[in-house]
Amino acid sequence: MTSTVTPAGASAVPQERRLVTAIPGPRSQELLARRNAAVAQGVSITLPVFVAAAGGGIVVDVDGNHLIDLGAGIAVTNVGNANPAVASAVAAQAAAFTHTCFMVTPYEGYVAVCEALNRLMPGDFEKRSALFNSGAEAVENAVKIARAHTKRQAVVVFDHGYHGRTNLTMALTAKNMPYKHSFGPFAPEVYRLPMSYPYRDAAEGLDPSGPAAAARALSVLDKQVGAQNVAALVIEPIQGEGGFIEPAPGFLGALAEYCTANGIVFVADEIQTGFGRTGNLFACESEGIVPDLVTTAKGIAGGMPLAGVTGRAEIMDAAHAGGLGGTYGGNPVACAAALAAIETIETGDLPGKARRIDELVRPTLDAIAERHDWVGNVRGRGAMLAVELVEPGTTTPAPQLAGAVNKACHQRGLVTLSCGTYGNVLRFLPPLVIGEDLLREAFALVSDAFDEVAKTLPAAEAAPKPQPDVD
Repeated sequence: MTSTVTPAGASAVPQERRLVTAIPGPRSQELLARRNAAVAQGVSITLPVFVAAAGGGIVVDVDGNHLIDLGAGIAVTNVGNANPAVASAVAAQAAAFTHTCFMVTPYEGYVAVCEALNRLMPGDFEKRSALFNSGAEAVENAVKIARAHTKRQAVVVFDHGYHGRTNLTMALTAKNMPYKHSFGPFAPEVYRLPMSYPYRDAAEGLDPSGPAAAARALSVLDKQVGAQNVAALVIEPIQGEGGFIEPAPGFLGALAEYCTANGIVFVADEIQTGFGRTGNLFACESEGIVPDLVTTAKGIAGGMPLAGVTGRAEIMDAAHAGGLGGTYGGNPVACAAALAAIETIETGDLPGKARRIDELVRPTLDAIAERHDWVGNVRGRGAMLAVELVEPGTTTPAPQLAGAVNKACHQRGLVTLSCGTYGNVLRFLPPLVIGEDLLREAFALVSDAFDEVAKTLPAAEAAPKPQPDVD
């Protein structure tokens, strides 16, 4: 089925799913053998198809298969892969100069990106930004800045959180395998609080409301750490790798109020949720949360490596001169890509397109949950949606079912991902510029994949009921 693409993400790649070989095809299998001989085994692969081209909502592999992209490089290519505006900006900047190091001889692009971030971040106050290479670097530097500002050391984070793979951010991350196992010891003075997880809070007999969940978390903080010792509270407004966990309304607000009252820097990790992904430019905006610092990466630069920390000027300026930076931080080519991507997000109303994706997709996911009792929960916001899979009729995590559905999706020509502390969550992160008919086709295939897996379960699992059409 051929699909149109919005002007904001116009692509030369035909917007249609096309399978000409099995997945993976012979050429991808040849490259996989080379990969296994040359690349460290610690670098894993979700779907072993090697990419030749990509654009809009399609990934083309070296065997000529056209797959529908429901991963966007893990929420990176919000504006579409090889977005023409981004590609043009990258080419022009690369022809001018590729690197000088901003800390040696600066350039306008870095300043312009910081100006854009300062303008876009929530809050009516003076702001500053600093640029880095990756989300992990952004989070690590946010902690450095908070410690410099508060003269305190403790950092509090949350169950199911993911913040990166550096030593400090591994300490901040909750999940052991694969992110932390065998890599310790980790940085000290990191404390973990219980997260608002409405689905599992209710299953465990806890009050799932946001204020109640916040009270439980802050009780732990008061008893085990002491507010006067805390430099920063770091939280994803919707948790990413932990399972697309959306906290109950009121949870984030209660945490932010506590931080303000106790001089704690509230850090919103918007690395996966930012730049229109959830239907707002930043996810924290949905509840009117104004963080002290925001960390960004992923969707900021259309696929080029760039990250930022943006926040209150008095906090950002606490670090001494020379205390922040890095050789490649705010690389000029990445900055050019970011300016083009941000303009595309704003002029193309990509947050609005994320909300439209939610409208189109959620009825299909709800229908899947209605007819399969091993779909425990459908959740998320905008173009950041997920289903949590459990043993039929229970709330016991079922990672094997997530793996089976993922494989069935891959065989149908879909790029899909899993996540979750228990490995039992399927997540959907389409590019925000994906065409609507392509999106409909993709989720009809997702529905088929669930029905296929259902046939492998015991007979007690009810036969699928007819699925309503998606408007």
